[in-house]
Amino acid sequence: MLQVLLRRTSGNLSSLSCTYPKHFKYYTTGVKKLLETSDVESNNKSTTQYGTQLYPNSKTTNEQIAKQLEVTRLVWHPSPSMKKDEVLGHYKKLSKFRLTSLVVITTMAGYAMAPAPFEISTFVMCSLGTGLVSAAANAINQYHEVPFDSQMSRTKNRVLVTGKLTPLHSIGFAVTSAACGIGLLHFGVNDLAALLSAANLFLYTSIYTPMKRMTILNTWVGSVVGAIPPLIGWAGCSGSLDIGAYILCGLLYAWQFPHFNALSWNLRPDYSRAGYRMMAVTNPDLCRRTALRYTFAIGLLSFLAPVFDITNIWFALGSLPLNGYFCYLAYKFYQHSDSGSSRKLFRYSLIHLPLLMAMFLLCKTHWIFMENANKEETSTNYTQSKSDKIANNLNNLTSTLLITSRDDTNKLLPLIPSTKAN
Repeated sequence: MLQVLLRRTSGNLSSLSCTYPKHFKYYTTGVKKLLETSDVESNNKSTTQYGTQLYPNSKTTNEQIAKQLEVTRLVWHPSPSMKKDEVLGHYKKLSKFRLTSLVVITTMAGYAMAPAPFEISTFVMCSLGTGLVSAAANAINQYHEVPFDSQMSRTKNRVLVTGKLTPLHSIGFAVTSAACGIGLLHFGVNDLAALLSAANLFLYTSIYTPMKRMTILNTWVGSVVGAIPPLIGWAGCSGSLDIGAYILCGLLYAWQFPHFNALSWNLRPDYSRAGYRMMAVTNPDLCRRTALRYTFAIGLLSFLAPVFDITNIWFALGSLPLNGYFCYLAYKFYQHSDSGSSRKLFRYSLIHLPLLMAMFLLCKTHWIFMENANKEETSTNYTQSKSDKIANNLNNLTSTLLITSRDDTNKLLPLIPSTKAN
């Protein structure tokens, strides 16, 4: 009887459900009870109870209950729901707005730290272009991972999983964003920034995304993806990459490991259920060791920055307590490896990165406007000293000529005949 009733509920009679709103109310409650209870007799009792509520003056039988369930159907709504006031929010979620914002901030930091003139137009186009490419990469990532996102509690409400956007919308959005972003970087910034952005898009969508289900090396590839945006900003400002860009890239690369390993530690059931090959799932010891090692690497890179004259010594001294506490939390995570220690490490990583970037910016040695001012002062002093030297030379030459002319005149006077003698 239960199977017959469930088969008959598969039809679509939305018009009848609108005609019988009271039946629809009792039907949904009854079907929910029917699916939650495994006992057939209790199912019959529950349906009989709701049938009595529908028809209190008549005795309900199984045939009547079947007819009631056949008449009262669930209301069908088209999916996806493309309401104008919701479309922008759906695309915002498709682009992973928070992650894209972090990518743009690190790109801005790379631009500001480069030893080159700051141009507001190039800065805006570099930031906007990188943000569009990041949004495209996230859209393609969600397109590929719909079957797996549906199995994870953290991602089961994404717009593609719930059907709020179709895969065609996702691909169209990704192609448009990628073309506009790379075009802005190519025509508005420079070729190197556009090339780095396109390479990062390919690395994230075509290498990192499939590797997540193959090997734990995906974490290292993902760290490279997260470290490239500062290079885009640096290249957008200076047009080239030097040792300062690579040190900044190394800081972002090393920061990814304690940040992501702490995040993934409390998501191990989700990753395992979806089939993702993460260190926290397949090799927990390596996950803890890697997080600890790379926090020490951040401290080492912070000391290398003043050595190569990228920042002054105050950056190394000021970042010492910041990196020291980061290492302490990573050591606590390595020792205990519970949800509390991993959560503390993850939350501190969100504070650590912006503070470190701000300190790097404040302590950098090559401020282009200061160098220009020094050059102008030097050139002014040089011009003044040169003009003074020329004036002195002219005075000496003039005085020499005057003295010479007087001597020649005195020599010629005896040769001129006197008018008195004549």
